[in-house]
Amino acid sequence: MGLAPSAPEPASEPASPPVRSSRSPRAALDALRLWGPRSWAAVCASAVATALVVGVPTAVVPTPFFGREIPVQWWNYPALALTALLAGLVLGTYVRPGPSDASGGRLGSIGGMLSFFAIGCPVCNKIVLLLLGTGGALSYWAPLQPLLALASVVLLAEAALRRLNVQAACPAPGA
Repeated sequence: MGLAPSAPEPASEPASPPVRSSRSPRAALDALRLWGPRSWAAVCASAVATALVVGVPTAVVPTPFFGREIPVQWWNYPALALTALLAGLVLGTYVRPGPSDASGGRLGSIGGMLSFFAIGCPVCNKIVLLLLGTGGALSYWAPLQPLLALASVVLLAEAALRRLNVQAACPAPGA
């Protein structure tokens, strides 16, 4: 009743390189280091354009063209600034030629739209007024707006991380 000899262990395969997460901030920073002046100019222009496209119609950026019934809340300013910055980064990733499978575009679009609804006047939004009325807009929609702003920033950050990680994993020629 002895023990049978065991079969030799198969040769182990060489270790594969570590798989990068599609949400690695370090890889995103590596991609940003590869950007040139043209990409950064696109980021700045996109951030300013986003701030104007979102901020002017919502009257967070004061102009004679639009007004608000409800005053601008304190959190509207940082939400607009973060939206503009992150949207600028996402849009800046489109300047450099890169792989066609870069994901994050849809998340960035949704995040941008959410920020528009988040920082807008709750009773100036015609869709909300039609669905909820003035009382519902103030009672139900207004308390949800900071959560929409947070969701917007999270979606834009996720889109930026995904797009930048793809650029870090497969940098464009000449970068």
